[in-house]
Amino acid sequence: MAQVSPEQLLARLASGKAIPALLLLGEEPYLRDQCRARLIEKFVPEAARTWAVSRYSAGRGETQAALDQSETMAMLSPQQVVFLEEAEAIEKLGEKNREETVTQLAAYLDNPAPFTVLVVEATGLDQRMKLGKMLAEKTLVVACGLGENAAARQAAAVAFARIMGKEKGVAFEPGAAEDLAEFVAADLMRLKTEIEKLATFAGDKKFISRNDVTSMVISEKTTTVWELADLLAARNSRKALEFLDRLLRDGEEPLPMVGAMAWMYRKLIEASEVKGLMNGWQASRVLGMNPQQAELALQASRRIPKAQLLAGLRALQKADDRLKGGAEDPRVVMEFLVTELTASRAATAAAR
Repeated sequence: MAQVSPEQLLARLASGKAIPALLLLGEEPYLRDQCRARLIEKFVPEAARTWAVSRYSAGRGETQAALDQSETMAMLSPQQVVFLEEAEAIEKLGEKNREETVTQLAAYLDNPAPFTVLVVEATGLDQRMKLGKMLAEKTLVVACGLGENAAARQAAAVAFARIMGKEKGVAFEPGAAEDLAEFVAADLMRLKTEIEKLATFAGDKKFISRNDVTSMVISEKTTTVWELADLLAARNSRKALEFLDRLLRDGEEPLPMVGAMAWMYRKLIEASEVKGLMNGWQASRVLGMNPQQAELALQASRRIPKAQLLAGLRALQKADDRLKGGAEDPRVVMEFLVTELTASRAATAAAR
């Protein structure tokens, strides 16, 4: 399948070439978000986006609704953008429904509405099946992934780190962008979050050093805070303390660990407020996380009461203040924090 990169898509948009239909294909939500944003900016005036930007999901059986909207002129805008997400769900339909849906899509793509840009999205498609072959033939396919090669993924993440840093007005010390890309395991959504945090930390110096990255970012190589979520949900104090000990022995610093845990708690609170049934791919854009982490957040948020999450945030703030005060042993502060986060509701109430 011939594909263009997001950068090549931007060049095509700048040239003014017509694009009646696209397929955003790949698992990287950051790249898909960037493509969506540029398409909307290009084709729909800001004042008209409430009426001229529509989102549908093939996973919810809305393919025909998306095609109907594509053939209906939008209000207050000469053009509209219609998104059809989760196209891979079409492959899982029964044979009759799958054939009918592919036929409907093909019929529209053979004669697309001149006032619509139809954007089909899929994390992956089986190119042996009719849907993938048809979309490859009739749409502009944009690769929204970093590929499977580890070295290529790392190199791409480093390049994106420098671009994101420039957008935030900061530069990287030689080697710092490489360290950061490795720490976040080439996860572009987390890369964006960490650069925002590092840019704030850098302040007026507008410079991110390798030491800043080491001090402020928890490496994905050693662990992930989502492992801790299950232990906190189960209030398993012993295993949580063992987990903490492993982190400290691996060289993780307490202050950025507290920051990462606070971030996790905020995401769990956001996930607890997501309405309706969603999978990780659907939740990733809402939560600003990669799909795997979004799925973990959804699962954990259903096991941890919101009141416990809010209490946990308060405990994390106190621990942050104690660590920044510098008068106490950081290990003791962290052990007390984990014990507090895993304490039973009865014990917590009694302590108060």
